Amino acid sequence: MIVKEDFLDNLRRFFGLNLYEVRIWTALLSRGVSTAGELSDIGDVPRSRAYDVLESLEKKGFVILKLGKPIKYIAVEPKEVVERVKTLLNQETKEKVKRLDDLKKTEVIKELDLLHKQGIELVEPTELSGAIRGRHNLYQHLESMVKNAKKSVTIVTTNKGVLRKLEAFKDELEKISKKGVKVKIAAPVDKETEAILSELPKSIEIRKSDKINARFCIVDNKELMFMIMNDEEVHHAYDIGIWINTPYFASALNDMFETTWAAMPKV
Repeated sequence: MIVKEDFLDNLRRFFGLNLYEVRIWTALLSRGVSTAGELSDIGDVPRSRAYDVLESLEKKGFVILKLGKPIKYIAVEPKEVVERVKTLLNQETKEKVKRLDDLKKTEVIKELDLLHKQGIELVEPTELSGAIRGRHNLYQHLESMVKNAKKSVTIVTTNKGVLRKLEAFKDELEKISKKGVKVKIAAPVDKETEAILSELPKSIEIRKSDKINARFCIVDNKELMFMIMNDEEVHHAYDIGIWINTPYFASALNDMFETTWAAMPKV
């Protein structure tokens, strides 16, 4: 059996298998039913490892142990394997999420917070800045900024950007607005966007900005995230944002924005 290495690499990524597992599995798929020794030869896997690998694949639902002697293994249909892997991943994810939720109630998180606070006190304000790559990471950091807002959140973005941000952290924006945080959103608005924005609470101010071509977020006039690329010209994986924690610059930018905000039409 000859299987291209790039195909095996793809299978490893898709199914979370190691090299020996993917070789044994594809060897068994090519045979349907086979012994560990035969699969070892076909898949070019050391015989001393074949049984361990097959046991691992059996636990993951890729193969079935055939009754009788000599010991043989049966390949599970690939479509069924996909469903089994999905179920396994869901179970593992739920368990990991539960462990992390439980961690919040322990002394461990308190000790970590204490370490962080002690460390931050030693850091110069000019060092609290960084580049964040990938739109997924950007939005996670933006959500964290919004969640911790105490006074104000100002978001300037594009037509598509406002839809993405609402999808990512609409609930957080609504929560902080109910707590009295002033939320302002400026973006180009079409009919589709306007319909979605109309569902937001009236406490969130929205204005149409056709003349501003920028993407940034200011929180409490001290924290700032600004994206350096046009979101229509960059792949989401290569989007880049610059995060800085500086009241001096954030306040100055917010003051300049306020003069423009007053002239924007309400949505």
